[in-house]
Amino acid sequence: MTTIDEIEAGIFRINTPVPEMPGGFSFNQYLVMDDEPLLFHTGPRALFPLVSQAIAKVVPVESLRWLAFSHFEADECGALNELLAHAPLSTPVCSVVGAMISVGDFAIRAPRGMKGGEVLRTGQRTLRWLDTPHMPHGWDCGYLFEEGSRTLLCGDLFTQPGAVTPALTEGDILGPSEAFRGVNDYYSYTRHARPMLQNLAALAPRTLACMHGSAWRGDGKKLLGALADTFERGLV
Repeated sequence: MTTIDEIEAGIFRINTPVPEMPGGFSFNQYLVMDDEPLLFHTGPRALFPLVSQAIAKVVPVESLRWLAFSHFEADECGALNELLAHAPLSTPVCSVVGAMISVGDFAIRAPRGMKGGEVLRTGQRTLRWLDTPHMPHGWDCGYLFEEGSRTLLCGDLFTQPGAVTPALTEGDILGPSEAFRGVNDYYSYTRHARPMLQNLAALAPRTLACMHGSAWRGDGKKLLGALADTFERGLV
């Protein structure tokens, strides 16, 4: 049931629904095509056969050059070593903190640990690493922003429940994601959340590549500001 859909020119959402999870759920990876193809999120190790088959519909798995993810967690990088083995020229990409505390030991090849604001060029594309420690969780958390398409690869922000979701929507994702957060309280409530969300909003992203549920297109600056407002209401 894994599907792959183009949500921006040369950027593909790979989606695997998991209906047996309570309420239904799904896992996304994003394939960013360029001279040096990049995959954001690897998916859990158990999904590797499905994810690799989906990638192969667009590009040979062995041609992947960069394997990036937001933070160290099974659905973010569980299949990292399987992909590294199948793509011999690939390199893990994560935050400097992630490389130090987890990925440098876990991965079968040394990662590229990126500092906040550091740029990764994959050919025609420029992707900028954004440090967001503990937002929504994980000391090592961060995101990538693809400057040409203004796509924010935003990990666990705006996590939406449901096994079946559109590949791309312009509808409300804040409501469903906040309802999910209300039941599954996975945010760290860092006091630095608003400044970090304001930094993301200042990029004025056009497309949000969410890890769970639909990717979203619209006024990303406005939506990230709204998330900052609702996030503060949950502070403890």
